[in-house]
Amino acid sequence: MKFVYITLLFTCFTVNCNRSEEQTIVSNQKVSKPNYHALIDTVKYKNQIFRLDSLFNGLYHANLINANIIIAKGNNVIYKKSFGYSDKQKQLMLNDSSLFQLASVSKVLTAIGVLKLVEKGRLDLDTRVNKIIDGFPYRKITVRHLLSHRSGLPNYTYFMYKFAEYNAKALLTNNDVLESLKKHEPDLYFKPNFRFNYCNTNYAVLASIIEKISGMDYSTYMTKEIFEPLGMNQTTTILKLDSSSKYLTKAYTMSYQKVENDKFDGVLGDKGIISTSNDLLILSLSLYQGKLLSNHVQQIAFKPHSKEKKLSNYGLGWRMKNMDNSEKEVFHNGWWHGYRTAFHRRLKDSLTVIILSNRLNKSVYAIGNVYNAIDGPSSFNNFSEDEE
Repeated sequence: MKFVYITLLFTCFTVNCNRSEEQTIVSNQKVSKPNYHALIDTVKYKNQIFRLDSLFNGLYHANLINANIIIAKGNNVIYKKSFGYSDKQKQLMLNDSSLFQLASVSKVLTAIGVLKLVEKGRLDLDTRVNKIIDGFPYRKITVRHLLSHRSGLPNYTYFMYKFAEYNAKALLTNNDVLESLKKHEPDLYFKPNFRFNYCNTNYAVLASIIEKISGMDYSTYMTKEIFEPLGMNQTTTILKLDSSSKYLTKAYTMSYQKVENDKFDGVLGDKGIISTSNDLLILSLSLYQGKLLSNHVQQIAFKPHSKEKKLSNYGLGWRMKNMDNSEKEVFHNGWWHGYRTAFHRRLKDSLTVIILSNRLNKSVYAIGNVYNAIDGPSSFNNFSEDEE
């Protein structure tokens, strides 16, 4: 019976493996796109596939997950499945094209956008922000401080409530955040570079820096420099999104109550990118292949920037675990409204784990269970389940 179950499982995934590998062009270099079925029928991955399917089916039947999932080694996808609803009220199910708010996984893309400007020589990591943005009141904060969450800036999702301009507009923007910083100069939490403190304001300001340096609005820059060249054809920002798209998911609480948008949805950089699990895998592959950013620049991004953090750390747009050994993993989680997202990459074997949920399922963050399913029950991965 077990053999029949596994055979049926493989049949669901198998397609013509003789099809030539699709490719796209980035900066005049070819980047291999995902090969979704190359390894699905090999003996090597039978146990991993069985354990992964047991894990996610168990979560789904326990009403603990509603998500799209992709797991790949290099460009070879070993697991890809959708669980649950895109629109619960209309009984529409998730599928390959389902669109999710990436929440704080957007920070990875914002950091890449900044690092592309660095790589092109248009920006220096140690440039002070007030040299880029006129009137920025905190003179010692640099671009690197923003990227590594060491600026000391207060969180705009807290301090904006205090000011009259918060109530004056239906949708707040990055410029509104900047103007509030300039006008009110809310106190820093601590001196720049004193310690790590995760803060959305850092990445909202970085989006404004992208606009200032590139001469394009954030949405246009990200589309022209990252989304279109990579072939991330379903990825956009919330400000450019076709809200009538049949692929757009509804956001839910755990009890499937709808979560509505709010004033902060217009602020980009820290969140606000809409994408699919397929497109995020393309992004991961482009990084593994060194085609979107050079390996040298990626190593700078993957370097721990906060010595006071011992068990985990933050680089430039990435959280990380196991900083000093071959098991090093770089990742980012997200949580905004009803969306919870996880984008994890294990560098030693080019592993990518993507879980995008439109429901507040905390199980999305339990990536250690996924690694145990891939590596075998004897493995152990100590991941925090609630790090955004």
